Amino acid sequence: MIIAVLNSKGGVGKSTISVNLAAALAAPRRRVLLIDLDSQASASLWLGVSRRHLRPSTASCLLEKYPIQKAVRQTATPHLDLLPGSMDLASADVALCSVRGRELVLTRMLERAREDYEAIVIDGPPGFSLLTVNALVAADGIVVPVTADTLSIDGLENLLGSIERVRARMRARVRLLGLVLSQIDAQHRHSRDIVERIRAEFRERVFHTEIRWMPALAEAPAARRTVVDKAPKSAAADAFRRLAGEVLHRLPSIRQ
Repeated sequence: MIIAVLNSKGGVGKSTISVNLAAALAAPRRRVLLIDLDSQASASLWLGVSRRHLRPSTASCLLEKYPIQKAVRQTATPHLDLLPGSMDLASADVALCSVRGRELVLTRMLERAREDYEAIVIDGPPGFSLLTVNALVAADGIVVPVTADTLSIDGLENLLGSIERVRARMRARVRLLGLVLSQIDAQHRHSRDIVERIRAEFRERVFHTEIRWMPALAEAPAARRTVVDKAPKSAAADAFRRLAGEVLHRLPSIRQ
């Protein structure tokens, strides 16, 4: 199964969810690959790869046909591997625009890796780019992080509409797994009001699990460890384990 974590809006906790969801999926000895498709490489830095050691990266495999097996790194999290992001991804749209079948480049690259992993999680790029389209075409399901602010709600319908148009045009198998409420401040009344509005408007498309702001989650990136590893008994780690369970529960329904 391939799960893409996508949102064209920045600052919604996309890399936080990608890293920790991948770790939670890997926890029961499940082999998982995290693909960093973001030129900022936040997921890769979080997992301990320094900027000067990002190459060979996802861009090397996509644009230079570097073997994915040689570019993948082990992480400190058992059973979780990483294909790092890098600044080279910032020019990927330009490099791919003249390539025949440019929307399928990621799909073809992953053909050589799918049999090695039980799950692949893609930390999607910012914006809605050709790389985003590649992630949509390659994935089985999409997880969309949403923060509790008015601008997030305003952009959601446009994002979901764009996803559906790509799916229809490319005849892709991908389906929306759900919206995950991210960076929630449970003590803030305005935040709770918007959460209720999102749940009322999008109903079953919203995961039950919410990713709230917690100290353990804020401390994990500095330690270069996932919250599942650094604070396994924390509420944050438990939230990602529950989210992983919801994702797995929803996946069979999209394959019918």
